[in-house]
Amino acid sequence: MNVMNNDVVNIEALYDQIAEHIKKARSNVLRAVNHEQVIAYWHIGKHIVMEEQKGQDRQQYGTYLIKQLSEKLTHHFGRGFSVSNLKYIRQFYLTYHNRISHEARDQSQYIEFNPNLSWTHYRLLMSESRPSVRDFYEIEAAKNHWSTPQLERQMTSFLYERLAASKDEKGLIQLANQGQVIETPEDALKSPVVLDFLGYKEHHQYTESDLESAILDHLQEFLLEMGKGFAFVSRQKRITMDGEYFRPDLVFYHTILKAYCIIDIKAGKRINHGDVGQMMMYVNYYDREIKQSDDNPIIGLLLCAGENEAAVKYTLPEDNKQIFARKYQFHLPTQEELKVEIQREYQEMKKLLNQDDKK
Repeated sequence: MNVMNNDVVNIEALYDQIAEHIKKARSNVLRAVNHEQVIAYWHIGKHIVMEEQKGQDRQQYGTYLIKQLSEKLTHHFGRGFSVSNLKYIRQFYLTYHNRISHEARDQSQYIEFNPNLSWTHYRLLMSESRPSVRDFYEIEAAKNHWSTPQLERQMTSFLYERLAASKDEKGLIQLANQGQVIETPEDALKSPVVLDFLGYKEHHQYTESDLESAILDHLQEFLLEMGKGFAFVSRQKRITMDGEYFRPDLVFYHTILKAYCIIDIKAGKRINHGDVGQMMMYVNYYDREIKQSDDNPIIGLLLCAGENEAAVKYTLPEDNKQIFARKYQFHLPTQEELKVEIQREYQEMKKLLNQDDKK
């Protein structure tokens, strides 16, 4: 039997279509199993807490109860019910005891947990003691389909604090209730930008080209750090003006803001007015020559080892909403570093508010 080339192509196409359905179905089954596990653990935790309250010495009775339960459950159902995990399950209920929908008639149903998040996600979320911050990470993990390692990275790099640094009280409430809402370039840019995944030391000798190449070698990690909406477009794309060639380091497109974002890297130094002026030139060129009619104004981002507020302030017009400078660092920030950064952002915000009041 002769098999024609077209038949082979048709079979390959058919296989790809069927394989996609199988993968999707398996993914949905796994998600459903994970979701049911989370709900089951909530109920188990509730039963443990309710039973503990019957003992005269609750702490001693609780320890005894969990130990006995662990032995029986492990014997009958296998792994997953160690003493340590049952303690997590108990804590899970205590942390999320109010997750029963207010509209539910039968409180054994309609528990509000996101089906995109697994038990390992919630175990990690419980390590955050502040409810509003924990809610923020839960919302973001679900919306962005973060794996548990990705969620852990965002938490250990203090994503919430870095976004909150430039927020007022209303903005902080929005972060807790809705997660990161991106309406302006400022909403999309965090401070500092943490490049720990590059493996560089703070005093490592490197060129801008080295840093640029390292970022592209770790593009997925860089996109995770930059946040949702950023899509890579080009590196060192040449633009010509009056016979001279210029090459912006990196160009991205922000799918939520519907705007190009030009990134220029300034390695190991603070920016100066020349850096800002060059970025203005890139932004103006893209605004006039590249931007489509339905695109929003170009965003220019200077990534630098140290910000220079004066250079930015006095080089750009007062109503600047397109060009920004953000500090990068190669280590995860400490709480103390973030306090300093937040205080700096707060003082800058006060200055801007005072300027608006005087107008």
